[in-house]
Amino acid sequence: MNSSTDHTQAVGMAATAGSYLIWGFLPLYWKLVQDISPGEILAHRIVWSFVFMLLILTAVGKIRQLKVDLRELLTNRKRLIGISLASVVISMNWVIYIWAVNADHVVQASLGYYINPLVSILLGILVLKEKLTIWQTVSFILAAIGVLNLTIYFGTVPWVALALAISFGIYGLIKKMVQLGAMVGLTIETLFVTPFALLFLGMTHAGGEGIFMADLNLTLILMGGGIATAVPLLLFATGAKRIPLSMVGILQYIAPTIMLMLGVFLYKEPFTDTHLASFICIWTALTLYTASKTKWFISMEHKLLPTKKSMQG
Repeated sequence: MNSSTDHTQAVGMAATAGSYLIWGFLPLYWKLVQDISPGEILAHRIVWSFVFMLLILTAVGKIRQLKVDLRELLTNRKRLIGISLASVVISMNWVIYIWAVNADHVVQASLGYYINPLVSILLGILVLKEKLTIWQTVSFILAAIGVLNLTIYFGTVPWVALALAISFGIYGLIKKMVQLGAMVGLTIETLFVTPFALLFLGMTHAGGEGIFMADLNLTLILMGGGIATAVPLLLFATGAKRIPLSMVGILQYIAPTIMLMLGVFLYKEPFTDTHLASFICIWTALTLYTASKTKWFISMEHKLLPTKKSMQG
C-alpha cells in the first residue's frame, strides 16, 4: 500500500516538475520567432494547440467526452459565458507573455509568475469569500512592498508582471468555477477562439505579411507552439492530482526561477539592487505563503488567534 502510494507520488512529482521545467524554458522557444509579430504567434499558438489537443483526445478516446461537455455548455449559459471568458483571458495572457519575452522583459515576466499565487489568493477572497490567514496577510504586505519599490524607483508600474499575474489568476478562478477536465477544457477554450485566430491569420496573409509557409523552419516552430503549449498542461494535469497541493505550491516556483535566470544570465536584462530588494520581498512572501500550509504554521496561527481575542476583550 505504502509502496503504491510512494510510486503514485513519485510519478506525480515528476510530471508536475516536468510541466514547470517546460514552462520555465519556454522563453527559449518563443525567442526563435521573435521577428514575427506577437499577434501572429498567438494566432498560430491557438490554432495548433487546438489541432494538437484534438489529436490527443482522439488518441486517448475522449472525443465523446468533448461532445458531451460541449452539449452541456450550450445548455448552461453561465458555464458557457465562463469558458468563453477563460478563452479570452488565457489568450490575453499568452500574447502578453510572448510580447514580454520577445521585447526583452523576461525578468518582469518571471516576476509576474512569482506574484501569481498571491493574486489567486486575493481573487479567492474577493470572489469566493475565502478567509485570509495571518501569514497570507503578511505575504500580501511583503509582495506589495516589493512591487511598490519597483514602481517608485523606476517611476512606472511593472505592468507586464501585474498583467500576467492578474490574467492568469483570473483564468485559474474561472476554471475553478467552470470545472472542466484539463484536456477537454483546453480543447474547448482553444476551439472558441480558433475562428478568430484563423480570421486574423487570413487577413495577415491577404496583406502579404504572413510568415506561414514562407519559411519552412519558422512554419514548423509556429506549428510546434501547439505542442509546447499543450504538453506542460497535460503533464500538470497528470501530476497535480497525484501529489498534495502544498507540494504543487512549492514546485510552481521552478518556472519563474528558470525564467529569471534566463533573463539575467542569458539575455543580459537589467537586474539592479532595486530589483534584488523587490524580489527578496516577494521571495520572502512566497516562502511564508508556502510555509503557511504546513501543520506547524497552522498550529502557530491557532495559538495566536486566541491571544488576539483575549487582548481585544
